[in-house]
Amino acid sequence: MTAWPIPLGSGATGWAPETVTSDPYNAQTPAAALAEPVTPVAALFVRDHFGIPETAPDRWQLHLGGAAAAPFTLGYADLLTLERREHDVVMECAGNGRALMTPRPPGLPWDQRAVGCTRVAGVPFVLVAARARFDPRSVEIVFTGADSGTVHGRPTAFARSLPLDVALHPDTLLATHMNGEPLTPEHGAPVRLVVPGRYAVADVKWLVAARAVTEPFTGVFQAEEYLYTDSRGTPEGPVTTVRVKSLITAPEPDADLRRGHEVLVQGRAWSGGGVPVRRVVVRTEYAGDDVDAENPHGGGSGGDAGARGPGAGWHHARLEAPAGRYAWTPWSYRWTPDRPGPYRLLSRATDARGDTQPDAAPWNAHGYGCNPVARVDVVVV
Repeated sequence: MTAWPIPLGSGATGWAPETVTSDPYNAQTPAAALAEPVTPVAALFVRDHFGIPETAPDRWQLHLGGAAAAPFTLGYADLLTLERREHDVVMECAGNGRALMTPRPPGLPWDQRAVGCTRVAGVPFVLVAARARFDPRSVEIVFTGADSGTVHGRPTAFARSLPLDVALHPDTLLATHMNGEPLTPEHGAPVRLVVPGRYAVADVKWLVAARAVTEPFTGVFQAEEYLYTDSRGTPEGPVTTVRVKSLITAPEPDADLRRGHEVLVQGRAWSGGGVPVRRVVVRTEYAGDDVDAENPHGGGSGGDAGARGPGAGWHHARLEAPAGRYAWTPWSYRWTPDRPGPYRLLSRATDARGDTQPDAAPWNAHGYGCNPVARVDVVVV
C-alpha cells in the first residue's frame, strides 16, 4: 500500500488514503497526513460496509419520525438555512489498531491509522428534532443511512442508535461540510451524522432517516456488530466513547537518527466524550545487543530528564492547546541519543478522568477499542 500526493490547490499537497480493501473501498490515513493539525479530506481514512450509494443534494431528504407527534421530511436547501456549528473532531474507527491484537480478531486489519482530525460543520440535530416533537417516553434515536446490503444472510440498512441525551446534545451535528468544503461521496455526502467523542461508527453516513424509539434498538449494527464481546477487562455491549490514545508522528518508523543530535519526538493524543488529555509521557528504550539490564531505558537525555518523572524511564512531553474540545492535542519531547543502535520510542496518554493507555491492547472478540501505548522503532547511527 503506497501513499501518493494529490494536489489540493495552490501550494497545497495531500496524501491519498492507503487501500485496505477495494470492494467495498476501505482505506487508512497515510502516516504523513497524521502530522497535520487538520487531516486533509483527501487523506482521511474511509470505512465503508456496502459501497457508496448514489446521492445528490437536490434530491436528499431526511425523514424524522418514529415515536413523534409531528413527523416531517427535511430537504437539503432547508437544512442549510438553519443555525450551524463547527468543530475540529477526531474521527476514529472502532477497529483502529485491530492488527496489533494477539491473537488478531476477524475484521479489517487496521494498524493505527484509521483515524484523523477534521473540521466539520453542520446543523445541531436537536434543532430539527424539536420540530418532530418526539415522544417523552423515547429512549433512543435511530439514525439510518442510504447504504444497505446483506449481513448474516439478511437484507440490512446501516443504522445505529444513540441515547436521547447524546442525540440531542448541541454538538451532535447533521454535518454537511468538512474542512470548509461540502462533504465528498466517500465521507457521507450530502449529509452525515457526526457525534464528537464517540467512535466513528456513530457518525452514520449518507443519512436519510432519524426515528425515535421507546425501546432500545436491536438492529444488526447495534446488537450484533460493533460490540465488545468476549472481552478481557472491558464491559460488554455496543462500542461508544473513544478511548484515550496517543500516536507518534515523528520520527517515522525505521528512521535513521544521528548520535548526539537532538531529536524532536512529536505526536497527537486524544480521548472521547470531550474529555481533555492531561498528560503524555515518553520513554526511549535501547534495544541493542549490549543493553544494560539494569538501565534498559538509557541511551540518551531528554528535556526534563533531571526532573522528577512519572515513572521509571518515562518523561513528560510538552502539550500544546488543542484546537477545540473534540480535537487532538499536539505533543512533543526533545531527546538526544548518546549511543548508536536500535531504539524503541513509546508514548502514553492520560486524560482528565485518569484513564490511561495500557501496555497491551485490551483484547475482545471483534478487535474494538485498541489503545495500547504507542511504539515506533528507530535506529541511531
